[in-house]
Amino acid sequence: MSQNKPENQIDYIELPATDIAGTKQFYGAAFGWKFEDYGPNYTSFQDGRLAGGFWTEIPAPARGLLLVIYASDLGATQARVKAAGGKIVKDTFSFPGGYRFHFADPNGNELAVWSESA
Repeated sequence: MSQNKPENQIDYIELPATDIAGTKQFYGAAFGWKFEDYGPNYTSFQDGRLAGGFWTEIPAPARGLLLVIYASDLGATQARVKAAGGKIVKDTFSFPGGYRFHFADPNGNELAVWSESA
C-alpha cells in the first residue's frame, strides 16, 4: 500500500554541484546527511526530514533560492560548517524569530542556518 504524498508541499529539491565526492564529504561532516549515488554525476541526500539531490548537470544560480537549515546550537553548527570546508559569507545576525548565518558550500551554493538563540 503506497503512502499518500503531502499535496502542494515541497517534496524534493535539487542543487547544483561541481564535485559530488566533495559535496558528500561536506554535508556529511557538517550536518550528518546520508547519500545514495545514482551514477557519477548525481547523488541523492536524506537529512532525516527532506530529501533532495546534487547534480553536476545544472549550473549554480546567481543569488537564487536560499535554503535554510535549523540547528539548536548555532555556534556549534557554524564551527562544523567551517571545519567541513564551508565558507561563512554572512556572520550570525538577528532577524524576527531568531538568529542565523549564511555559508557557501564547496560548490558555491549559499545556504543559511537558523536558531531561536545565538
